[in-house]
Amino acid sequence: MVAEALPPLEQRLEAVAREHGFAAFGIARADAAPQTAARLNQWLAEGRHGGMIWMENRAEQRGSPQGLWPDVRSVIALGMSYAPGLDPLALADRPDRGRISVYAQGADYHDIVKKALKAVARWLVAEVPGSDVKVFVDTAPVMEKPLSAAAGLGWQGKHSNLVSRDHGSWLFLGAIYTTLDLAPGDPGRDRCGSCSACQDACPTQAFPAPYRVDARRCISYLTIEHDGPIPLDLRRGIGNRVYGCDDCLAACPWNKFADRAHAHRAFLPRAEMAAPSLADLLALDDAEFRQVFAGSPIKRIGRGRMVRNAAIAAGNSGDARFRARLEALTDDETPMVADAARWALGELAS
Repeated sequence: MVAEALPPLEQRLEAVAREHGFAAFGIARADAAPQTAARLNQWLAEGRHGGMIWMENRAEQRGSPQGLWPDVRSVIALGMSYAPGLDPLALADRPDRGRISVYAQGADYHDIVKKALKAVARWLVAEVPGSDVKVFVDTAPVMEKPLSAAAGLGWQGKHSNLVSRDHGSWLFLGAIYTTLDLAPGDPGRDRCGSCSACQDACPTQAFPAPYRVDARRCISYLTIEHDGPIPLDLRRGIGNRVYGCDDCLAACPWNKFADRAHAHRAFLPRAEMAAPSLADLLALDDAEFRQVFAGSPIKRIGRGRMVRNAAIAAGNSGDARFRARLEALTDDETPMVADAARWALGELAS
């Protein structure tokens, strides 16, 4: 009896990836996004990365897969869905609540995605002895978005994030670099057309032009990456957002096609993350912060940035009931917290 031929390696690899929770799969040659380095260098030269010094420190490695690992031949691009079940903008009119970006309301995606990437990579190495692999989430100098677009997962929208026809804007991206020559897929085609919904939705005008973002004005950058006082002219635009911002993603019309059934259960929102009380956030000390945000990507910003953000949100609320808690923070040991509290009291007084 003649043995039945196995499906191509790429098909078997995709099946394994889906078994481990990935909703999107694609393959690109390692040199499939040659424009990435030039665009990155221009962005850095314009200073639009703000205080994210690591972006410039490893720009050469970040600019191309071969810059990080000369032996890489193919990039396996993978996406894990965190499509929300509720409207991401539902708390916009709840000034007593803090808004946390959808991606951070469940388990830490770094842990979930990396564990799955390693499982897929182990399968590949066992299947093709002699091959080599490296796995990356977003803590390494890897440009996941242009690589994912080159692999056919979607395209980079005018907000610069990846947009998928099947999953909208709600994908955590990971990559497996390999020494294997795998058959690449077709690159994603830009389908934004004349739409400018994402740019129009930005509360702080962080988009100087389509497909370009100025991190220094982006609420996600300001509330997460920026360490220190937030510029005065941007504080009112933050509204009640205490960690990240979903406005440009939520505005994208392609999200109506996102299939919630593909969302990974690990990213279901925890009750304390879905609609946290600003009063509770303002009262956090270090120990309480670590306890509340254990197992969450939020834990890395520390108590200082979270309470700073909550104070700004309280100042934007118009609710005088926050005054007592804000007054207690005016002599906080963290200067940016004290600064935000004093500003917020001034806003409530006026």
